[in-house]
Amino acid sequence: MLQVARLAPKLLGESASLVADFVKSRLTDAGGFADRDGRPDLYYTVFGLEAMLALQLEPGAGNVAEYLVKSAKAESLDFVHACSLARCGAALQRNFFVDEARDALVRRIQAFQTPDGGFHGAPERTHGSAYGALLAWGALSDLDASLLEPQQLLGSLRMLQLADGSFANERGLEQGSTSATAAALILFRHLQEPPPVQSGTWLLEQQHVSGGFLATPKAPLPDLLSTAVALHALDGLEILSQMDRERCLDFVDSLWSAEGGFHGHWADDALDVEYTYYGLLALGHLVM
Repeated sequence: MLQVARLAPKLLGESASLVADFVKSRLTDAGGFADRDGRPDLYYTVFGLEAMLALQLEPGAGNVAEYLVKSAKAESLDFVHACSLARCGAALQRNFFVDEARDALVRRIQAFQTPDGGFHGAPERTHGSAYGALLAWGALSDLDASLLEPQQLLGSLRMLQLADGSFANERGLEQGSTSATAAALILFRHLQEPPPVQSGTWLLEQQHVSGGFLATPKAPLPDLLSTAVALHALDGLEILSQMDRERCLDFVDSLWSAEGGFHGHWADDALDVEYTYYGLLALGHLVM
């Protein structure tokens, strides 16, 4: 994803400096990047660091490394923040954590593995989720730790596929989502597994007349997260050219603010580094 996001300045032009200034403004004195309430948070720090790298900024500015070291108490972290810590460390440098901290973080993430071989963000679940699978795979890769049973993870993902080719985030849901489908397709590609043929077609159908992608077929408005991950998955399938690029570019542009950040959707009044990174990722995929 980062390699793609680095292409975004080609479309941003002179506005790239505004985006850079916004991203830097979200770095707190504590060393982490701010959430929407202005508090440092590991989850938002992932997107802040990735955005800085995409914009060719120095990711080690401020007290980021110190903030990560202080946060490296694996046993107290939930699944999302444990995975976020692993990604943050990898964004700063390879082998960021000392062996003891690394091993504790690996064990913490593996504690969320489900009996079916997947991963779920909530403890003691029987079945994995698409989001959990992608986060765990990414975090363990960042920590140079191998998946214990890759085929079981794929099996858990296949159980989330619906008849129309989409993937639900959890078992039992009757409707798939763009983010869950994209997560599954990204993992299939990284684990060198042929993706379901219908899934790409389903993703293409989620492009709204405005150019953005819907979170689900019944969603009232497209959003930037769904758009960015849909573009990334479609590019991986080598069918990105089948979507309407110009309309999508117009949609992403409509969410950009002169303050330098991106809004998540048209009804979103706030700006944060998460959606700003998704804006960069989407733009990177739209570079011709």
